[in-house]
Amino acid sequence: MVGLNKSCRFCFTKMVIALRRNYKVIIIMKAIVLESADKPLALKDVDKPIPAAGEVLVKIKAAALNRRDYWITIGKYAGLKYPVILGSDGAGIVYEAGSDNEKYLLDREVIINPGYGWGNDEHFQSPDFKILGLPDDGTFAEYVKVRADQLYPKPAHLTWEQAAAVPLAGLTAYRALFTKGRAATGNKVLITGVGSGTGTFALLWAVAAGCKAYVTSGSEEKINRAKQLGAVGGVNYRSPDWAEQLQHLAGGFDVIIDSALGDGFAKLTDICNPGGRIVIFGGTAGNIPPLNGRKIFWRQLQIIGTMMGSPDDFTAMVDFLNKHKINPVIDEVFAFADASQAVAKMEHSEQFGKIILRA
Repeated sequence: MVGLNKSCRFCFTKMVIALRRNYKVIIIMKAIVLESADKPLALKDVDKPIPAAGEVLVKIKAAALNRRDYWITIGKYAGLKYPVILGSDGAGIVYEAGSDNEKYLLDREVIINPGYGWGNDEHFQSPDFKILGLPDDGTFAEYVKVRADQLYPKPAHLTWEQAAAVPLAGLTAYRALFTKGRAATGNKVLITGVGSGTGTFALLWAVAAGCKAYVTSGSEEKINRAKQLGAVGGVNYRSPDWAEQLQHLAGGFDVIIDSALGDGFAKLTDICNPGGRIVIFGGTAGNIPPLNGRKIFWRQLQIIGTMMGSPDDFTAMVDFLNKHKINPVIDEVFAFADASQAVAKMEHSEQFGKIILRA
């Protein structure tokens, strides 16, 4: 549709959508499809989605992987269905509008909030809450259909790859650190497992907010990279005395961000300052072990669960990112056709930052 102005293009698009709906005209796009947990991701031709009123079609320029994508590919995620197009994170250009009400969004450069149906309570998501990429088809495709209210302007200082890295991990870390953890300037913050997407974002957010950030990792290289991003210090969690080392470095922590749980979680209550908050999401190392409840109530500690975030959290996160001109950490960029290799890299947690698929 080169040469058409926005108004003419919208009329043309409406005509095409009407033809597709009324006469079942099939238009094909490329997508990364998961057909079952025992089959690899496959680049396939699929029907291009048709946006309804209140929806738009976004032409994807870049998408990002999250740990949930890995769990889905191995069949260890709730609500599995096949076939499905994975991908919760994406950045692109609004290509089609479902009705006249969305026409103003055409050609805008956007990022997508992957969560929808949060509900009216800021404290927790509603039973209708969904995440893009399962059950609904996601961003590992040429085009993705989303609700118009899931779109936010792409931060101007970011590349497409950087912009795609932001939504899910950035939101999760932002809500954990600020909404739930109430981190403030000067607070001592510990981020466990700093190499993950959420870990690197939590570090970037904490440093930008003026917190004194410390990290753990099983890799000395990742600890050094975290220091380059502004971490005050870090320790290797494979060391038997990692908690004692952290206590020596920092004295104690006001906020701890943890997505691992597992046996080591019991030591986190020992290194919290009185009134400290331990914010948890995920559980890659197992469940919460037995804890000494006396330490928790006597020192007024809080263990707080969180998961992604509300639309207000997303808006605040994007504003914070723009205000501080923060650049997400990108580990590696793969072509869409190499999505299986990208997912495989997550299996052993080798990455530092986000893994990206470039359209």
